[in-house]
Order: sequence, then C-alpha cells, then structure tokens
Amino acid sequence: MIIGVGLLVAAFGMMTLSSKLAPPPPPAPELIESTSAAPTAGNMAPAATAAAAAPASSPSDATFAPLASNQRDAVVTTLSNDYIEVRFTNFGGAIREVAFHRYAETVDASAPFVFNQQRVNPILAITNIPGLGPDTKYELVSATRDRVVYRTILEGRLEVTRTYSIAQPGDDSRDPYLVRHDTSVRNLAPSGTPQMLANLSLGTASLVSVNDYGQYLNIASYDGKDATYTDRGELQGGGFLAMVGMADGSPKSQIEKPATVVWGAVKNQFFASIYTGDQPGVATVTRRVELPPFPGSSKANTGLTGDVRFTLESSAPGATTVLGGDLYVGPKEYQRLRKFEHNEDKVMQFDRGFGKYMLSGIIAPLMNLLMVTMHSWVGNWGMAIILMTLMLKLISLPFTLAASRSAKKMAKLQPQMKEVREKYKDNPQKLNQATMAIFKENKVNPMGGCIPILITIPLFIAFFAMLQGTAELRFQSFLWVHDLSAPDTVARIFGLPLNIMPLLMGATMIFQMRLTPTPTTDNAQAAMMKFMPLVFMLFCYNFAAGLALYSTINGAFTIAQQMAVNKFTKDTPVVTPTVAAGGKGRRTKNVTPKPKRK
Repeated sequence: MIIGVGLLVAAFGMMTLSSKLAPPPPPAPELIESTSAAPTAGNMAPAATAAAAAPASSPSDATFAPLASNQRDAVVTTLSNDYIEVRFTNFGGAIREVAFHRYAETVDASAPFVFNQQRVNPILAITNIPGLGPDTKYELVSATRDRVVYRTILEGRLEVTRTYSIAQPGDDSRDPYLVRHDTSVRNLAPSGTPQMLANLSLGTASLVSVNDYGQYLNIASYDGKDATYTDRGELQGGGFLAMVGMADGSPKSQIEKPATVVWGAVKNQFFASIYTGDQPGVATVTRRVELPPFPGSSKANTGLTGDVRFTLESSAPGATTVLGGDLYVGPKEYQRLRKFEHNEDKVMQFDRGFGKYMLSGIIAPLMNLLMVTMHSWVGNWGMAIILMTLMLKLISLPFTLAASRSAKKMAKLQPQMKEVREKYKDNPQKLNQATMAIFKENKVNPMGGCIPILITIPLFIAFFAMLQGTAELRFQSFLWVHDLSAPDTVARIFGLPLNIMPLLMGATMIFQMRLTPTPTTDNAQAAMMKFMPLVFMLFCYNFAAGLALYSTINGAFTIAQQMAVNKFTKDTPVVTPTVAAGGKGRRTKNVTPKPKRK
C-alpha cells in the first residue's frame, strides 16, 4: 500500500512538473498579414478582407504537413448568417476558415472561435490534382448574399466550377452550420477524359486548450455501418510492439485508409468539419501538423489534417461530371447532429473505447438529451447537471436501497463468516457449504452490494464520454467554476493546481465510505476500500469540473440515502445454521430467550 501511494503521488507530481522541466518551445512562426479588395453583394460583410493570417511553418520532421501561409493577393469573399461566417479564398476556390458567432475563442474574449484558422489547406480544396489545388487562382464568377461561385480552366481541356451556398435566417430546410458544395468538371477536349481520383480537404483541427490531451482529436469516417477514427498516435510511431521488434516504429508521413466513406470528418474536442458526399468516397488520408504551443506552455501542440478521396468518372467531350455534398462546420452538439440522415452524430464518440463495453453508446445520448432538457427548464448548465443527477438517482433508487440493505445485513453476518472460516480453514468444501447456508438462511445475496457499482460505473463513464465532447458546456460557468468542460483551477500552490470540485467529490466519497457498512472483516480489503476514494479523486483531479460536479451531487445524495437506511431500516435477527457432517443442518436464531413460567 505504501508503494502504491508513493507511485500515485509520484505520477501526479510528474504530470504537473513535466511541462516545467521540458525544454523551451521553438519560437512561433512569423505571421503574414494580407488584405485584398473583393466584391460585395447584398447584405454580405465586406468581401475585401483577409481573415487572421495562419502561421507559416516548415518543421524539420518531414512526417509533418507544413502549415500554409496566406497568399498576399488572395481575395476573400464572405458568406454569413446568425451562426457562422464562412470565408472563401479564390486560391483553390475553397473555404479558408469558418468563424462561429455563438462560440468564443477564449473564456474571457468576445472574438469568435475560428475553425481552420491555422491550416494546411482550405476546407474542400482539391489537394491532389496539379492546376486545381490550393495554389491555383480561381476566378470569382458571382457572389450573392447566400451563394458564391468560382471557376478555372485546366490546360484548356477541363472547366472546373465550384459553387457554395449557406442557409439564411428564416430558411428551416437545412441546418445553419451546413454549407452546400458542388464542383462540376466539364470536358472541353475533343476526346474523352479518363477516370480520376480527387482528394477534398476536410481542413485542419488542433487542440482547443492546454487542458486538451487530444483524445478526441482525430480523423473520423463512417462507412454506413461503423465509424473509424485515426488518431495522432498512429502517425507518430513507437509503441510496445515496435520496442520488441514486431512493428515498424518509425513515424509516418500520412495514413491512407481505403474504405467506403459515407462521410469523413476532422475534429477536435468540441468542433468538427464533416463532409457527406452525394456519392461515397473511397478512402481517407490523415497527416499530422506541428502548431505553436499555447501561451505559457511548452506542451507539444500537434494537430491533424485530412482528406476524403472521391472518384471522378470519365466523361465524353462536352459532358459534365459533378462532385457534390454537404459540409457541416460547427460545434459538436449531439441534439443537432442526431437529426442528420447518415449518423453524423457518431463524431461524438459516445461508443468508442472502454465506454463501448459499458453501454456508453446507449446511455450517453440519453444523458445528453436529459441534460439539454434540464437546461431548457433552468437556463444554467450547472443546475442542469444537478437536476439530471438527482433524476438519475431517483430512477435507480429502488436498486440502491436494496443494495444498501443487503450491505447492512452482510456486515452483521461477518462474525459468523469469520467463525466458519476459522472452523473450516482446512476444508474448502465444508467452508463453502457453511457460507452458503448462512446466506440462504438469512436471505442475503452476497452480490447485492455490487448493484450500486454496476449502475454507477456505466453512468459515470457515459457521463464522462458525453461531457468531454459536448460543445454546449464549453466556457459555461457555475458558482466559482468558469468552464464546466475544464478543471476548476482557482489557484496554484508551488505550481500545483488547486481544483476545488474534485476535492469536494473526494470528501463525499470518504464520508460515504464511513457510513456504508463494511461487508468484509479482511483487514487488507477494508484498508483498500478506504483507500479507493483517494485513488479516485487523484484519477479525476484534472478532469472537467462538470464531471466532478456530477459525482459530488451523486455522492451527497447517496450519503443522505445511506443515513436514512441506517436509521430507519429495522434490524432483523441473524439466523445461525448448524452444519452437520453430511452438509445438512438446523438453524437457530440469535434472540434473547424468554423467561420460564413458574
């Protein structure tokens, strides 16, 4: 136990101090600013602005894709509605970046979050056909309030026209975060064109904060049945198999995954770019990108960029081939994404990893729906979490009450259990018979105390899975918490964060442990049970404050429930069975004998 405590403390300390001991980060790449004239139309924002420039990067590791810089003569055209501002560039005739009006860049700033601001390529740029890619100037054909059209001619033989449109206020036929895209390729040559493969960029996603460890930063694709995710770790090489010589441990410049692609996405913890083609794609391509560290941190900031590969069919002279689809660029809001036709809500990753086996893919969506419903009633996400927790506790109350009563009975049986263990320590068969006889005569289920755990653990994992990728909780405050999706650090002591909510969670768990009857007399097991709240608190110390709030309210309710059980549950007499040599026996009750009549 001493060794275990020491290792936990050491691991916790190393997690905090590693960033301070790491070498200083390289200087951030120089920014290139540019502004060019562009047309305006209707109620469009001035289309003659270039958005914040992306840093140019030329990493020494060739396995990283280089960041692009803004072309000085780029013409940026803007389409916007109440939710997004889509900034197009004539280089590649694609989407340079997208600003989200309803999501701020930082907790204390009013500037909107900009997706693909630091990028390898514009979103939906054609990346693998020379002359049509992000370095090719397209002609701006037209720009209206909700539509923009680009055109270019490749070598006098192909006319490529790219059209984009977004929904305007009052248009309920499509989601406001949706951009409709169509690329038509007309054959100008006197002969037919062969079949081609065209890669469309999904954009570049990066970590959202210094507290983001990248578990939701990946390239996702859906084949009509299952979702597949490509993480950064698959590109960086190494691993146990590489150490023992069973796999290639060298970093990879890119990963191609041939498959049917109903939709492909690049996403981080809270935002995603999801492209659903009118026809399925044939592969996804994933690359890493090196980004500047966050201010005040030396932790590596590695992002991902990805493409979806489509097939352009051969065409006769004068014929036109169209490549089209719907692009969702916006927050990972489950209640919004679940309305889409092709299971785009799977970008939430509710059913990935360990949570898949704990039914998180089923429970997490229900918890999200419950939390959003509660928020519509009270208007505060912290109160919504509290009400949701109380409702879940009420639903599971009959099971937990039965388990609490079972645990109390088990605690009363411990003296008898200890006695039979000593009596039959050399006869396992007799020990098992005597133990089962005690359980049977007292009508106690030895597994009854596990029911609260079997209920609580899936709920906890489902809530964790739901909370980590839910954009609605980002920068939402409650009491002293400034962001329910991040740790509630109120101060730093000797460089270590002081997070209040996990400490409250640990306190409720310790108090709950003291109230709950101990179903064992084994000193090692009892000590381990008392040690578990500390382990759990350390494990959850840097998790989102919303998760600690859920656990704290859950623990407080359980404490009140256990106090009621301990006070109002009637004591029942303990039956002591007497086991004979043949395994049969008679039972007696530990009751006070009545006085004899004279």
